[in-house]
Amino acid sequence: MKYKTRRIVLAFSVFCGLCLPLIGMGVGMGMGSRPPLIGGPAPAFTLNDLEGHPVSLSDYHGKTVLLTFWATWCKPCAKEMPEIQAAYEKYEDRNFVVLAINFGEKSDPAKAFTHHGHLTFPVLLDPGAKVASRYSVVSLPVSFFIDANGLIRERVVGGTLTETGIREALVRLQGKVKIP
Repeated sequence: MKYKTRRIVLAFSVFCGLCLPLIGMGVGMGMGSRPPLIGGPAPAFTLNDLEGHPVSLSDYHGKTVLLTFWATWCKPCAKEMPEIQAAYEKYEDRNFVVLAINFGEKSDPAKAFTHHGHLTFPVLLDPGAKVASRYSVVSLPVSFFIDANGLIRERVVGGTLTETGIREALVRLQGKVKIP
C-alpha cells in the first residue's frame, strides 16, 4: 500500500509542478490570452480620461506612445511622474504622447494627484484594471513604449524612467529623428 500512495503523491506533485503554473498564466488575462510581447501589437483599449471623455490608443496611431500604468499610492510612480512630465513637455511636438493609466482608483484621487503634480498629459482611468490585465501588469509602475505603427518596442518596470531615458528611447524608436 505504501508504494501505491507514493505513486499517487508523485503523480500529483508532477501535475502541480507542470500544470498549475500554466493555469496561473491565464489568471486575470482570460483563458487563451497572452501577455503582450515586445515587437507585437499593443492591445487596443478605450478608457475615460479624468473629465469622462473616451480616449483610445488608436487615437494616437502614427505617434510614439509612452503608456504608463500607475497609482496615487505608489511611491515609485510618484517619483517618476515629474520625469515623465519633463519629457512630455520637451518632446510632445515630436510625435510623442504620454498616456498615464491609473490602476484601479476612482477619479478623485487621480485628479488630485494630477493637479498637485502639474501633469499635463492625458490621464486615463482603469477602475477595474481590465486594461492593466491585458498588458499583464502585476506591479507598479510599468511602462510601455509603443511605436508609430502600434507595436510594443520596450517595457520598463519599477520606477526607473527618467527624462534622459525617455529621450534615449525616443531616439531608438524614431530612428533618424534628432532629439536634442
